[in-house]
Amino acid sequence: MAFVKLLTFFFLQLILVVLALDLATAQGLKLGFYQKRCPSAETIVNQTTARFISRAPSLAAPLLRMHFHDCFVRGCDGSVLLNSTKNNQAEKDAIPNQSLRGFQVIDAAKSAVEAKCPGVVSCADILALVARDAVSVIKGPFWPVPTGRRDGRTSILSDALNNLPSPFSNITQLKASFRSKGLSVKDLVVLSGNLKFVCKVLSRGHTIGISHCTSFTNRLYNFTGKGDTDPTLDPNYIAQLKKKCKPGDATTFVEMDPGSSKIFDTDYYSLVGKRRGLFQSDSALLADSATKTYVQQQATPNGATFSTDFAASMVKMGQIGVLTGNSGEIRKRCAFIN
Repeated sequence: MAFVKLLTFFFLQLILVVLALDLATAQGLKLGFYQKRCPSAETIVNQTTARFISRAPSLAAPLLRMHFHDCFVRGCDGSVLLNSTKNNQAEKDAIPNQSLRGFQVIDAAKSAVEAKCPGVVSCADILALVARDAVSVIKGPFWPVPTGRRDGRTSILSDALNNLPSPFSNITQLKASFRSKGLSVKDLVVLSGNLKFVCKVLSRGHTIGISHCTSFTNRLYNFTGKGDTDPTLDPNYIAQLKKKCKPGDATTFVEMDPGSSKIFDTDYYSLVGKRRGLFQSDSALLADSATKTYVQQQATPNGATFSTDFAASMVKMGQIGVLTGNSGEIRKRCAFIN
């Protein structure tokens, strides 16, 4: 039995590699892009990430979320890393991004790589690798990351507001948002379990995250403007949340997946199936037959296909709108254009 499981694991990993290669070729990326010019780049990034996450496992969720926020706005070009200037407000300062954490991990990895190979490895690639490695450190899925991305020179606050899905989105809005990025309905429900869709200062890294009360208190106290609660949310769960979050509470945090906020698991789907997902966008997954079916399948013990599905969706997401060839630049420092 152990041999069969091992063989299945390697077979699934082979499928992921083939998928990554097919997508990467189409986008101008490739596995091992830096093998000749900076062969130790990925090892340096991995070791730097592991050092941070081993001390602060809770950083894994924000780093995963940061990668998502980068890719959904202008593509995976590192634009979320840029600081605002006196003449421009950058994505980083948009309300959905004000709670992003882990920039120090990206900067440390970039500095370490620059010391070895100046001007070779992009910040966009470092972010993609750090997100993967952070999840891997906390025993989550591993996925191949084709590299060769270049860094964008533009970062605009309004782009983040207009492109990042909201936790208040219904299923139609969520499907449209993902479709516009070349992602499927399956990618939507797979990634919903672990990525961070942000509005205000919320984090939605569900199986490994926490959220401010402000992101869902409307469901507890004033769902339709009549002082009512959200009928799609379990009444017993509402009572529990009201003990932690009072009206107007903008400081208290609540675990999105109680007991699993620092680990990577499939409990998120069990909670959504029991009508205990914190956000409206969680409940929305039960309003569509395809997404509801997937939620129910993954709510079974150990979520039979989740890890492989998540890895495959991350490969796809990591190649949205990438800059390659002579487009963009290789930043010297991730927070500033050259």
